Amino acid sequence: MVVTPHVAQKARHSAIDGRTTQHPGYALSQRCRRKIEEPFGWAKTVGGMAQTVHRGLDRVRAQFTMTMAACNLARLPKLLAA
Repeated sequence: MVVTPHVAQKARHSAIDGRTTQHPGYALSQRCRRKIEEPFGWAKTVGGMAQTVHRGLDRVRAQFTMTMAACNLARLPKLLAA
């Protein structure tokens, strides 16, 4: 696959010009980026991962695992409907 790195184009004063955004790999890259970044955004806003209350790598890892499992469960009805 020819995929352009995940760099978003801003509305004004963007470092990404038309030469980059015209390629089909850029559109593919943006779709992949959305799939990757949405669960992390959900975890920070809804799942409480923006500022964890736990100390220690093992406890934070467990919280992250549970948060991402909850994210998957929240997405499940939408995925089953499709």
